[in-house]
Amino acid sequence: MPGARTSYEVTGEPLKVQLETFLDEHRAALRGCLDGLTEEQARRRLVPSETTLLGLVKHVTFAERVWFGEAVTGRPRQEMGLPPNAADAFTLTGADTIDSVRGAHDDACAASRRATAGLNLDDVLSGHWLGPLPLRWVYLHALREFAQHCGHADILREQILSGRSTAAGGPR
Repeated sequence: MPGARTSYEVTGEPLKVQLETFLDEHRAALRGCLDGLTEEQARRRLVPSETTLLGLVKHVTFAERVWFGEAVTGRPRQEMGLPPNAADAFTLTGADTIDSVRGAHDDACAASRRATAGLNLDDVLSGHWLGPLPLRWVYLHALREFAQHCGHADILREQILSGRSTAAGGPR
C-alpha cells in the first residue's frame, strides 16, 4: 500500500494495527517478488512442485480469499471461483500474467482490509470449515503463511536473477 507505515512505525499502536501492518508488509513483499521479471521468469519452475513466483502470488491471492473472504464473510469458495484445495491455487493457466495475477492479488488484499475493518481481534468468525475462529488467530495464521511464502519467493527470485536455472530434473 503506497504511503503505508512500516512495522517499525507502529510499535506503540494497538495490536490490531501492528498485525495489519505486518500483513501489509508481507503482501507488498509477495507482490514485489514479480518486479522487473519477464513473464517467462515469473513462470519458471525451479523446484519439482508447481511452485513458481507467479504461482506463489496466485496462491496467496487464494489464501487472502479463504482467510478473509470465506472465514470472515462466510462466502463459499465455489462462489468466489476458488479451487477446492490450496495446492491447486499454484496452478497457472495461459491467461495468468504478471499483471492479471497482481491485479487479482491487489483486489483480494483490498477486500480483506474491508472485511476486517470493523472487527476486533477477539471477534469470532464462523465462515471457515475449521469452525469458529477469532480474528486474532486468522491474522496470526495468515502472517505465518505469508512469511513462509515470502521466504520461498526470496529464494526463487534469487535463483532466477542469478541466472541459475535448475528445473525439477536438474540444470538446464
